[in-house]
Amino acid sequence: MFCKASPRFLLVLLLISSAWLAAQGLPLRQAPSQATQPPYDWLFLGARVMDGSGNPWFPADVAVRGGRIAAIGDLSQARARRTVSAEGRLIVPGFIDIHSHADDAVRRMSGLRSSEATRRSAPNLVSQGITTVVVNQDGRSPWPIGEQKAALQELGIGPNAILLAGHGTIRRQVMKDDFRRTATAQEIEQMRRLMRQAIQEGALGLSAGLEYVPGRWSNTDEVVALVEEIVPVQGVYISHQRSEGSDPMWFWPSQDSSPPSLLDAVRETIRIGARTGATVVASHIKAKGAHYWGSGQAAILLIERARAQGVDVWADQYPYDTTGSDGNTVLLPRWIWRLPEAEPGSASQDGENSNPGFAGALQRILQDPEKAAQLRRDISHEITRRGGAEKIVVFDFPEKSAVGKSLAQLARAREIEAVEMAIQLQLEGFADRPGGARLRGFSLSEEDIRLYVARPWTATCSDAGIALPDDGPVHARFYGTFPRKIRRYALDEQVISLEQAIRSSTSLPAQILRLKDRGLLREGYAADLVVLDLENLHDRATFFKPHQYAEGVDYVLVNGQAVVEKSRLTGALPGQVLTR
Repeated sequence: MFCKASPRFLLVLLLISSAWLAAQGLPLRQAPSQATQPPYDWLFLGARVMDGSGNPWFPADVAVRGGRIAAIGDLSQARARRTVSAEGRLIVPGFIDIHSHADDAVRRMSGLRSSEATRRSAPNLVSQGITTVVVNQDGRSPWPIGEQKAALQELGIGPNAILLAGHGTIRRQVMKDDFRRTATAQEIEQMRRLMRQAIQEGALGLSAGLEYVPGRWSNTDEVVALVEEIVPVQGVYISHQRSEGSDPMWFWPSQDSSPPSLLDAVRETIRIGARTGATVVASHIKAKGAHYWGSGQAAILLIERARAQGVDVWADQYPYDTTGSDGNTVLLPRWIWRLPEAEPGSASQDGENSNPGFAGALQRILQDPEKAAQLRRDISHEITRRGGAEKIVVFDFPEKSAVGKSLAQLARAREIEAVEMAIQLQLEGFADRPGGARLRGFSLSEEDIRLYVARPWTATCSDAGIALPDDGPVHARFYGTFPRKIRRYALDEQVISLEQAIRSSTSLPAQILRLKDRGLLREGYAADLVVLDLENLHDRATFFKPHQYAEGVDYVLVNGQAVVEKSRLTGALPGQVLTR
């Protein structure tokens, strides 16, 4: 039988054993302590940790070592090379921008492959907490993907980058300039081979721009064929869909017929997901045009019904009521300048160079009653598509008193209709600018924006590129997207909770993209993290003054290195190209 030993007996036995080991010169086995560990690189003390999962915050310290989150908990006795008091601050995972134009095929020198290190640091993006960007959107990507990946790795970049292959780029590689038709079976097979090549070179999925050239002429079967190639590697399909309102941006009532609507486009995205089993994303989802506001609810019902049936379909969204193309609003239809007799610089039939310019071309159209009627019909449609006359604002015009006023205000002052005011802008405006003025439409409704924001399957995106203060006009989303989502829709209007606002920018896009070690604050995960001062968190960028950095973002770490420190940009380039 064994006798139960008393605690005092065990203590004596332990002391005798320790003394014997010491006498023999043998090492004593001790549990490692914080004091004996090598120092951490970063130690944030006294923070409120919101881990990105959607759970509430909890009090903890966070330590970083070697580019990874080394510890989360009570680390008050730990040592670090950099110790930061995070009292009253919120620590969250780095934001993942699932639809970014930080490095596009058509913007190489203004993106992550720029020769300027400052531009490659992506100051306007990292300053709002973005630590990873998903690039090559809207069906446009450099080719081959391997060269882009190599360039980014060699040059050094601020945020991490995830690369997609562009459907439009692949389509052009195969069909060259003969793309205004559906592809043949042989051409689709060639596209599939190129898609496999892109995956092997580092692409994590496929992007499409089905409202754009050349994707607009593809059919669903062609897109399905390419999406099938990404399924074995758990790739993602992100689509700028065929339409974002009642009709696509290329549609003019006087010229075109039977346009697809937003709901048609969402149904196609769902079909692609259902037929392939792939993860599919309806990108920068919206309901565009004053005559289409409120239809966001119908798109939501389509997506939620598909999800209930097992389709892996998601969406992303930027929290603004104006789009990128709204910033280039031209109320006059482009066809009036494509006509041979109206094209600026074209020669007349008698061989003389008439060079009428944009205003001259318009005047020629107005002299033809039938074409003038078509013109006015199209202008009326475009005014509605851009949000209505009250929501179309003049940003630049020779007569400076017009700047800041809406089309409706200008029309009322002259006692004319908005359509006639649009014509006068061209006749009296900048001779070298189609439309005569720089206009911005505000074509989206807050009602639809709030509906999309509140869905648990909607991730946050910026749809923005890299900008420096001297770059000229840009969308406010270039600087303010992620702080705006948190401030406006969580803290102020409480459309969603703070926890869900953070999740939509962190673990949700990580889940969609199948990232295994980012998007959450977990020990062992990559040290992409953001320290926020919620009381002072604000987006400051406006459409008249867009180049203004957000406030309340104290620290941003990418792979354990600070790209923002004490609210100041460091210019560091710690980003990596993330692949499977």
